[in-house]
Amino acid sequence: MSRPAVAVDYDHDGICQAEFRKAMSNFPTGVAVLTAAENGTRYGMTVNSLTSVSLTPSLLLVCPKKGSSTGEALKRTGRFAVNILSADQEDLCKRFAGEHAPRFEGLEEVEERDALPLLPNSLVHLICEVHAVHPAGDHDIVVGRVTQGQVAAGDPLLFHQGSLTHHRRESA
Repeated sequence: MSRPAVAVDYDHDGICQAEFRKAMSNFPTGVAVLTAAENGTRYGMTVNSLTSVSLTPSLLLVCPKKGSSTGEALKRTGRFAVNILSADQEDLCKRFAGEHAPRFEGLEEVEERDALPLLPNSLVHLICEVHAVHPAGDHDIVVGRVTQGQVAAGDPLLFHQGSLTHHRRESA
């Protein structure tokens, strides 16, 4: 059964920002926290723009907002970590979101691997080297080459229609 199409308003640059945001909110995504470190300072930000690009070599892309402290740190250092959050990590998602979030303050269980902060109990940890950076509107497209990875069992935290949710697999 088909659903009726809804008309969308366009401006001179294409679809208007509010309609584009609404349209894209219908695409469920996983949630991750990018982390970086520079001169003893830890950086982190929540993202849902994370995509695999290539298997050989292992490449992924993330899209930090231009001027974000985490995005700038990973471009300067050439390294970052991806922490794919589990369904039980909504608190970490919120902690690393927004411009004035508390980030690492009071967070004691942070692991370190190759001087990069890793968030405990995440489904996946990936260590990446910056492969390329491409300007794209108000964000940068950062392509990372994955050099190390660790995967745990569990269910992912998801972002859909402006809300955090999860999909729990049924036990066998």
